[in-house]
Amino acid sequence: MVYYSKIAQNDLVEIFWGLLTWDKHPLEYNHVTTYLDDIYDVCNKLDKLKYHTKTQFQLHKQFGNKVYNYRRNKNTTWYIIYDYDETNNAVYIKHIMPNHTSSE
Repeated sequence: MVYYSKIAQNDLVEIFWGLLTWDKHPLEYNHVTTYLDDIYDVCNKLDKLKYHTKTQFQLHKQFGNKVYNYRRNKNTTWYIIYDYDETNNAVYIKHIMPNHTSSE
């Protein structure tokens, strides 16, 4: 089971509007919805992973103990930060952020 925190839900809304109104290169509505659907698909499969990577960046550790790096293209990686409950095989997504805002 995968759960989303309020922060993660807000992140997804912000990703949607950010892509749709991006100054550098705004995307078409259909492209944005497909892009967001792809992120949802990745998130909703996290509970099926055999291995959960520990967070390494201090910024990520503030939000959760595990991270999944979703490489969207050569320039953008989305960090899906979450906690994992082995007993219940449940993922609680805490934050979703791009590599553009993450650093060591």
